[in-house]
Amino acid sequence: MNIFNTLTRKKESLETLEKNHVRMYVCGVTVYDDCHLGHARSAVVYDLLYRYLEFKGYMVTYVRNFTDVDDKIIKRAKDNNVDWTEVVKKYIDAYYRDMKRLHVKKPDVEPRATDHMSEIIDMIVDLIKQGFAYQVDGDIYFQVNAYQAYGRLSGRKQEEMLAGARVEVDERKKNPMDFALWKGAKSDEPAWESPWGPGRPGWHIECSAMSIKHLGKTFDIHGGGKDLVFPHHENEIAQSCAYTGQEFARYWVHNGFVTIDQEKMSKSLGNFFTINEIFEKSPWRKENDIEERRDETTAEALRYFLLSTHYRSDLNFSDKALSEAKSAWDNIDGLIKRLEESGGKDQNENDRGLEDLLGTFKEQFAQAMDDDLNTPKALAEFQRLRGDINKLLPGGLSEQSRKMAVESFRKLGSVLGLFQHIIISDDNLQVEVRGWEDEQIQKRLEAKKRKDFATADKIRQDLASKGITLEDRPDGTTRWKR
Repeated sequence: MNIFNTLTRKKESLETLEKNHVRMYVCGVTVYDDCHLGHARSAVVYDLLYRYLEFKGYMVTYVRNFTDVDDKIIKRAKDNNVDWTEVVKKYIDAYYRDMKRLHVKKPDVEPRATDHMSEIIDMIVDLIKQGFAYQVDGDIYFQVNAYQAYGRLSGRKQEEMLAGARVEVDERKKNPMDFALWKGAKSDEPAWESPWGPGRPGWHIECSAMSIKHLGKTFDIHGGGKDLVFPHHENEIAQSCAYTGQEFARYWVHNGFVTIDQEKMSKSLGNFFTINEIFEKSPWRKENDIEERRDETTAEALRYFLLSTHYRSDLNFSDKALSEAKSAWDNIDGLIKRLEESGGKDQNENDRGLEDLLGTFKEQFAQAMDDDLNTPKALAEFQRLRGDINKLLPGGLSEQSRKMAVESFRKLGSVLGLFQHIIISDDNLQVEVRGWEDEQIQKRLEAKKRKDFATADKIRQDLASKGITLEDRPDGTTRWKR
């Protein structure tokens, strides 16, 4: 598998430190507000990487953190006149709600900064001893000039970094680029005891301490949005390598921005969409759907849309683009449903043709994904297979061949988090053999056999109210579609 490494600015073959084991850290969210579409993209991209690595047979230790103490959290708490811990709880709960809706699997470890104060303080103490950090009153700063390789991730010169860092003006610092490792306490802010008095950590040191604790001094993959390359990830590398004397992460992976109608998504521009807003305003969301399944169409359409552009490229969101993704998903989902209907029992020439198609599909899918997670090409292979199978169906396919085709769609679709008839449970994702719609149809068929036509008609009406149309077929089976 080849993956683009921001550190070397080229695609590289993935070679893990430990055979068949990938250790991966991804920067999570700062929990002060609902997640937006940019968060959704990052979550889906690294969920995709997690899924594909496991699909290839790797054992993956996936760590994604929560930043749960931060200036923005403290401000939100003050604005709402609540304790800062209430803000954290509210938005962590909202994050889990959104990730479930998006079919994003939970990482193996989800550390919080506030649970790692001892590791953070120990790391800062050592950086001071080694001469990489210094104290000013109750604050501790990392001394950028003491780390000679600073800037190697972003490739920027110091004057360029200074312009892009939004540096806080502080005449006490030795260099304007020096960044805070520890902030002395203010009377109205949360604080923890330290050798320098009460205070709280800077943002950058949190991720270094958490990743080193859970993955070791050197690990395989560090991911995040490309807006984190500088200064966050640049600072992580500097303080971590200075602390350990070793390389930090070997592969740096970054996903592109989300734009809205060709403009970068921004609250100030008024083009800011939260994940919750997208689901609540979805044209495919039916208010009467049962809770576990009412968002499935939106989730599948949104995931398809997010994966339709390569993860490193910027992605433009619009209602039209999302609708086109939904139509593309519908075409494959509809074929899967037709394939699940009863087929012929006898093998024929079409069955042999299908085996060849499925073999080519699996090979081309793997080639696309091995090439730096080329999901646009992978989805194109799904559509190519759909078109080829549609050509075979009029001539007939045996039931065994239909099952093989469905299995291929489901198995490789699971890598993308698509085509699974997913329902959401409290702790994980489950694959549903029979969807809720299918259960209702089965109950309706049983009612018809009992000549209980009133119940059968009511089930049809209930399904229709949820946007589901039934088609009774001559062979006695019933097909449904939205």
